Amino acid sequence: MYQKRYLEREIHKGLKTVPVVAVTGPRQCGKSTLVKELIRTIPKTLYLDLERPSDMRKLENAEWFFMSQKQNLICIDEVQRKPELFPLIRSLVDEWNRPGCFLILGSAARDLLKQSSESLAGRISYKRLTPFLFDELPDTYTIEHYFTAGAFPRSIMAVNRDSSFQWREDFITTFLERDLLQWSAFSPAAMGRLWRMLAHLNGSTANYSGLGSSINRSSAITKSYIDLLASTYMLELVPPYFSNLGKRLVKAPKIYIADSGICAALLGLRSFEEISGHPAFGSLWEQLVLSHIRGWYPGAELFYYRTSNGAEMDFVVKLGQNTFAIECKASYSPVLSKGNYLAMEDINPKHMFVVIPPGPQSQSWSMKRGIDVVSLPDLKKRLIR
Repeated sequence: MYQKRYLEREIHKGLKTVPVVAVTGPRQCGKSTLVKELIRTIPKTLYLDLERPSDMRKLENAEWFFMSQKQNLICIDEVQRKPELFPLIRSLVDEWNRPGCFLILGSAARDLLKQSSESLAGRISYKRLTPFLFDELPDTYTIEHYFTAGAFPRSIMAVNRDSSFQWREDFITTFLERDLLQWSAFSPAAMGRLWRMLAHLNGSTANYSGLGSSINRSSAITKSYIDLLASTYMLELVPPYFSNLGKRLVKAPKIYIADSGICAALLGLRSFEEISGHPAFGSLWEQLVLSHIRGWYPGAELFYYRTSNGAEMDFVVKLGQNTFAIECKASYSPVLSKGNYLAMEDINPKHMFVVIPPGPQSQSWSMKRGIDVVSLPDLKKRLIR
């Protein structure tokens, strides 16, 4: 059964205003399913999947083929497999001069789709689809299951725990041994070691030199590996927040595995009981909160804050002109540190939220003036521009 996604409305808006809408996001997060459901309501559409040889052959003379489909909304899935299409798409949309000409899907961020950002500037709107957000799922799913299986549809909707874990292991193997090869020459074995190391260091600041030594690569190559994982949505890099207060700030980005289930599989953790007793538990909760803010508020700017004197805040969120401080606590009885209060003074946010898991004991309450404890679902209502 199809589960409705928040991004549907944004894609519809884009198709009415710009010639090209690009839906990006990690492989297997539901992009194709979403778009196939969406185009059922649009009278004239054409769908091409560039992983199918028959569809790829249709584009051997792409200009002629696209011209013959001028009246349709042309949907191209896995567009990164044929980046040479972008200059042609630019030329055609300029000639056709209407919104909703192309809907393209890709498993890479715009930095990897360089041709699109260069060729289609001013003609394209990017929409990022995350794996399932918790509130996109039926009420029968628990936060513990979501924590363990992660948010990829085929993992969280698997028939049992073993099937879910096997899917994630297969996903990791396929991603390393096949999917990444289209982008750059690298060692799948070294990338796999790095990815597993990052799972153990989930939520830590990047130390490219130390990581490189562990996989026998230079810091520059290690950084390129991490950038590739981030550009294919397997990692989240959160930059530091600079407050202009003359503080000595930590300047390296924080690195998160982008899905709790993938992180659990990289760590070999099969159950919530194993996860809740693991040192990565707190950082996995931070990642869940991060991914929801990304999904709910695509235009938000996200940072973290940490100084040499111990001030720290998990996330600083800028929404329009407003700045919010976010601290993530995987507990129904959260306690803030001295460093959190120091960070509050430095950041001076509009409000601070301490985000706890949803559940029967997760009532929102005011900790003190300017600081509220909120459950994850309540956070969505409280972050306002």
